[in-house]
Amino acid sequence: MKKAYVFPGQGAQARGMGLDLYQQSPKAKEMFDKANEILGFEITKIMFEGTDEELKQTAVTQPAVFLHSVVRALTLDDFAPDMVAGHSLGEFSALVASGALSFEDGLRLVAKRAAAMQKACEMQPSTMAAVINLDDATIERICAEVGADPALSGETVVAANFNCPGQVVISGSLEGVRVAGEKLKEAGAKRVLPLQVGGAFHSPLMEPAREELAQAIESTAFNTPACPIYQNVNAKPSTDVEVIKANLIAQLTAPVRWTQLVEAMTADGATQFIESGPGKVLQGLVKKIAPSVEVASA
Repeated sequence: MKKAYVFPGQGAQARGMGLDLYQQSPKAKEMFDKANEILGFEITKIMFEGTDEELKQTAVTQPAVFLHSVVRALTLDDFAPDMVAGHSLGEFSALVASGALSFEDGLRLVAKRAAAMQKACEMQPSTMAAVINLDDATIERICAEVGADPALSGETVVAANFNCPGQVVISGSLEGVRVAGEKLKEAGAKRVLPLQVGGAFHSPLMEPAREELAQAIESTAFNTPACPIYQNVNAKPSTDVEVIKANLIAQLTAPVRWTQLVEAMTADGATQFIESGPGKVLQGLVKKIAPSVEVASA
């Protein structure tokens, strides 16, 4: 039996997250206090006592989810993954958990990522929407057609998150996503649900953020991970530091291939998926992709 530890991304945050760890584990308290020092503000106060609105701010959300996920994993007595993966932001948590990044460097990169993404969001109004009950190929085809339509010159829309069969998130400019949403419903999508996000994550509109983050990643020390990490960009395992870095840089403008990633992990022997972080979103997705596997919270 192989254990796969998986780490959630932005959207998993919840009020009070991490307070139990802070109160019960001296090691966890030390890590949280260190995070406050590195970030230059009391993120723990927002995590433990903040409002939903405060937690939604990208500059808070990303380090908060990362913190909760990593602290939870690294304070487990029996933490010994055979493989790891993370959804979008969660890939940074997975890298720290596997030993590829130090806790401190991982947090600094996540803070840099959040700031760069926020800046890119402010440069152009953009959005995302979840497409329910339509096959991947049809979604990709319609997005490509909308993006190539001369009447929509300058508009962007792509398939951004392949979360599980029947659930794909599209991402792009406001008009691009709107037009694609209408066409996807005409093609048979059960629903197209606008998401409450600040911008078009995992789309070409994140290119300015990718360039900024690339510099930070290239100047950060990475180690060979203790186990393979399955990455969002290609859904393949790697322990090669240069490959990991290249995929991490590409991640901001490339789709999250979560469906394919979970399929690859199960094909490689994963029978138990353990989610480390707030919520149970990934457990639900994993069960839809691989109904026979066991899922649990860390």
